[in-house]
Amino acid sequence: MSRWPLPEPMAMALEQAREGAAHGEVPIGAVVVKDGKVIAAAHNAPRETHDPTAHAEVLAIRAAAQALGDERLTGCDLWVTLEPCAMCAGAIVHARISRLYYAAPDEKGGAVEHGSRVFEHPGCLHRPEVYSGMGEAEAADLLRTFFRERR
Repeated sequence: MSRWPLPEPMAMALEQAREGAAHGEVPIGAVVVKDGKVIAAAHNAPRETHDPTAHAEVLAIRAAAQALGDERLTGCDLWVTLEPCAMCAGAIVHARISRLYYAAPDEKGGAVEHGSRVFEHPGCLHRPEVYSGMGEAEAADLLRTFFRERR
């Protein structure tokens, strides 16, 4: 586990991931913060909702946009337990998220610092600041445990 206490939004994202796992979903959680206040939180829910786009990041972004009454989440931070995939990275771009914090890298499906590296494409309309590694051990352990129990 972490040597230092996790920032509250990452701790909340990890709790969302645990809640998702309890519902049989891949344990990924996301939290949107604006001006130090949590405005949305979600966990993966594609199985529960029968919606392949119901990733934690997309659900949290949708809820934040509804809460703020704006499709642009300028000034918002997204905290997520796993490196976002290409779909989620695209949603981050279109939402104009200011800062992305993610815990564990995803060498297979990630699209921020691995794979397609969405934010590095010349045609990318917006590039958030990216910070990784906070809560990495906890997030990776949740994922390993989840998949080990299903094999």
